[in-house]
Amino acid sequence: MSLASNNPATIVPFETHWDPADYGRTARFVSDLGEPVLRLLAPRVGERILDLGCGDGALTQRLAATGACVVGIDPSAEFIAAAKALGLDVRLMAGEDLPFVSEYDAVFSNAAIHWIRGQDAMLAGVHRSLKPGGRFVGEFGGAGNVAQVRAAALAALARRGIDGAALDPWYFPSPEDYRARLEHHGFRVVEISLFERPTTLPGELSDWLGTFAQSFLLPLSEAERVAAKAEIAAEVAPTLRAPDGVWSVDYVRLRFCAVRPK
Repeated sequence: MSLASNNPATIVPFETHWDPADYGRTARFVSDLGEPVLRLLAPRVGERILDLGCGDGALTQRLAATGACVVGIDPSAEFIAAAKALGLDVRLMAGEDLPFVSEYDAVFSNAAIHWIRGQDAMLAGVHRSLKPGGRFVGEFGGAGNVAQVRAAALAALARRGIDGAALDPWYFPSPEDYRARLEHHGFRVVEISLFERPTTLPGELSDWLGTFAQSFLLPLSEAERVAAKAEIAAEVAPTLRAPDGVWSVDYVRLRFCAVRPK
């Protein structure tokens, strides 16, 4: 997965390191909650499908089980190794660097697009990769996604004299903004929607922060990271931690289906 910011042209100075074992322990909900966007894709036997940001291959495997011919790409060498261990056809590649021309019936993406820095390069590549009439189906973080956690992270960094906005790795557009971006690159948008999806975590918020908010924490020493994560958790606990101690995060998702016209 590549990095993005709310300004897709901004270069984020810290790369996120994805550890497949840690991801499986703290973030398996990402692929587990991908069934609705798979249904929207409605893969058919024999279709050629590109999984954009395939991660460790959990959803790629489910796609392949439908009888589609699936190729996964991801810029994380660790994720690619994990996906190859599942016997999948996956390639080390950033979403901005797609080399394909009219090869795929569909491009699919779950929980990856908000990490992609070069949105326009990615969309141009997706459009080029699709056969005429091919569809682009995805779901990712939309406007307002993890807003409480993000605000708490920015506040924790500000107390340390750090501009957290410059470290923000995410791109969370509104449906209107993303529709316009898709249309600018020649897609016809069939549907696009934004919806709240509060997401229960399998463990502590600090684990989630260590996986997904690395770029905010990397400028800090190890001791400062521990302290900052504790501050962030304390700030959002009144609204995101249930009385029984179970955490959830204020996810907001943007789901869409767009088509390359014939």
